Amino acid sequence: MDGMLSQDEINALLSGMAADGDDAGSTDAASAADAASAADAGGGEELLTDFEKDAIGEVANISMGTSATTLYSLVNMKVDITTPVVTIATWDEITEEYVKPCVFIQIHYKAGLDGYNMLVLRENDVKIITDLMMGGDGTNTEGELGELHLSAISEAMNQMMGSSATSLSSMLGRMIDISPPEASLIDMATEDPSNLPEFLHGKFVKISFRMQIGDLVDSAIMQLYPIDFAKELYDHFIGSQEASAPAAAEPAPAPAPEPAPAPAAAPPPPQDMGAAPPPPQMGYPQQAPPPQMGYGAPPQMGYGAPMGYGAPQMVPPVNVQQAQFATFSNDINPMQPQENIELIKDVPLEVTVELGRTHKSINDILDFSPGTIIELDKIAGEPIDVLVNGKNVAKGEVVVIDESFGVRVTEIIK
Repeated sequence: MDGMLSQDEINALLSGMAADGDDAGSTDAASAADAASAADAGGGEELLTDFEKDAIGEVANISMGTSATTLYSLVNMKVDITTPVVTIATWDEITEEYVKPCVFIQIHYKAGLDGYNMLVLRENDVKIITDLMMGGDGTNTEGELGELHLSAISEAMNQMMGSSATSLSSMLGRMIDISPPEASLIDMATEDPSNLPEFLHGKFVKISFRMQIGDLVDSAIMQLYPIDFAKELYDHFIGSQEASAPAAAEPAPAPAPEPAPAPAAAPPPPQDMGAAPPPPQMGYPQQAPPPQMGYGAPPQMGYGAPMGYGAPQMVPPVNVQQAQFATFSNDINPMQPQENIELIKDVPLEVTVELGRTHKSINDILDFSPGTIIELDKIAGEPIDVLVNGKNVAKGEVVVIDESFGVRVTEIIK
């Protein structure tokens, strides 16, 4: 009643606060435990920051864009690969998305980067791509995936990742090279985890793409990066961006000052309309003169302007003379061609005697055999043609000289 608390009341209050504190402490501990378990179950999103994911996605986007161009040249069909999505994943999460057997293609970097990544394609997509590479229409996908398919997709990935490495080299400012990719068919539902690459046993980076090849393929592909390799790729990317930033930030050099313009010539006084302009003088041609040499010199006003525009300027007379040409004689030495022909008399020419010609089809020619008689377009006793370098110059008749054939020229063709 007097506002004072008894000892019993004080003890009761203290015990109640302790109970409430115990409940709050247990609640906080439970919340922390739930957050930790959620982080573990969620794939460890804290392993990469959002900025790192964006940078890695940009690198993958440029690389796969170049690879799509290469794949187009291999399958001769339009290829579209969408913008990638970068997440942290585990093997269990991958197996839930890809329940069928998939083709794993392992790419090793042997220069410029230290590490490797995995490219995952669906089995049916690989069959379509390999059928298109072999000249098919992409519909021959029956049967099991064999060594021929794996060899073909390995070659396709070798060219695609090779062009991707070239793009990375330009982007990162260093030479990037890869070893030949290795393709294998893996059934993720039954595959022994011990046979998988070591980085797939824990958390890794998953980069998902949507790939479309004409109307035949519309599915998802993905690249799997170890966490350390993804961070190394990010460091190189940021380093290349910082290296190029100072060069881009340098101010452009100031333009050189332009020379002062030449002073404008004073306008001519108004022309007296009553006075007729005097006739032009005959000492110089009536045309505009060449420009005066020398910087800033005002143009001459005397040439090309009617007389009477201001005071006439003194122009030095030009010496104009009529052109003089040599006189040619009609006398031609008839022996000159004979003298010039001596220069080419030793040139050898090919002389051919043509008995005749005929036309045959390919079928008739294939039937030729020893003893076949070929009828020509010449009649017996008709003059034969004499050709010099393929040009008909004479006609003649066949004669026999001792044991050799000869031709007696009977006509010269002009």
